[in-house]
Amino acid sequence: MKKNKSGPGHIVLTSHPPRDGKVPKITWGAQTLKERGPIIASMSDHQGSNVIGAYSGAYSIYRAVAVAIGALDPLHVPDLTNTKPAEPIGPFPQWFDAGKIVSLDPWGHMAGDEFEDYRLRGLDVRPTIAVTKAHINMPEIKDAIAAGRLKPDGDILTKNGDVKVTKAAIDPVWHLPGIAKRFDIDENDLRRALFEHSGGMFPELVTRPDLKVFLPPIGGHTLYFIGNPATMHDPNVKLACRVHDECNGSDVFGSDICTCRPYLCHGIEICIEMAQQGGNGLIVYNRKEGRALGEVTKFLVYNARKRQEGGDRADQYFRRTECVAGVQDMRFQELMPDIFHWLGIKHIHRFASMSDMKYNALANAGITVGERIEIPPELIPADAAVEMEAKKAAGYFAHTEVKTQEELKDVKGRKLEE
Repeated sequence: MKKNKSGPGHIVLTSHPPRDGKVPKITWGAQTLKERGPIIASMSDHQGSNVIGAYSGAYSIYRAVAVAIGALDPLHVPDLTNTKPAEPIGPFPQWFDAGKIVSLDPWGHMAGDEFEDYRLRGLDVRPTIAVTKAHINMPEIKDAIAAGRLKPDGDILTKNGDVKVTKAAIDPVWHLPGIAKRFDIDENDLRRALFEHSGGMFPELVTRPDLKVFLPPIGGHTLYFIGNPATMHDPNVKLACRVHDECNGSDVFGSDICTCRPYLCHGIEICIEMAQQGGNGLIVYNRKEGRALGEVTKFLVYNARKRQEGGDRADQYFRRTECVAGVQDMRFQELMPDIFHWLGIKHIHRFASMSDMKYNALANAGITVGERIEIPPELIPADAAVEMEAKKAAGYFAHTEVKTQEELKDVKGRKLEE
């Protein structure tokens, strides 16, 4: 494949601000989108950017390769005709507080229409959020129908197991001063760590203090709304919710070593029930594989757990992770409530999560939770009992006592017999 020759003949560095001053500024937490200004991560002329980084998060690297091999014209500008959100979302008062939302652009789904004038002037303004309609269908939903736990209504849930949803995809957009404040660290220390420990990928982090917004090359979020998105924020309309951090092995392939897919499916079931009762359901799916440690690290930990003296043990569960990764968890749930602020949500009536970290993060953000729902014991796979007991011992919410190692062996034996 031939190289693409349509790019510039010289490399454009962005270590210093452009002299013409034509790039619009960003006012984070402004009352209107026009006042806030566009997020511009120009894909061809970096002198036209007002942020650090590139669109599409982790997928920006694939775009760069596509340009390198000549499959993509670097000057291509997306045609956004008919791409506007399938459902309107916001604005909500939380959008106007610069400290409430720091890890995504609350106006990101409106950028296409609102900033068409900037696009006509040649500035590369693109949405960082997209909202569409869809159906989902999972075998576990059909099992719930067969068992009589769910009843098709022909609207939210059909006889063949289709669930009608609205879904939103969100790319990360970090307001660096807000991120630093959220973690109670100095912004300069944050910028330096991001620069030094990403292989120096973004020098603007340390050379351009005037650029306050960073589009990190990490995974984003997918939201699934079951019910009416227009009433999702209304505390008088009951809301069921599952916040789920990605686990490819279980979510997609049904691994027996953890509870991720069973809990995700249970959360979806709860959301369907709530929507059928006149409320709403919300699934928040975060791309944070292996507690954001990555899948390679995750599998190394699996090996270490299984091969240690005495086999897989609840009392060594977190220690084995720390031995390999140096830390137990890097998901940083402190940023997770931003999703709820974007949706204007202040109260969750039924929260399908046992995680103390998720619950505490919501509480610290001023979002209240009514009922906390743990995974039913019958949904816990045999080899996942160790993980569950370790989490309970670490402070995860549960109604039952932590089992001993001998009790765990008995539980696993019974499940395998079944």
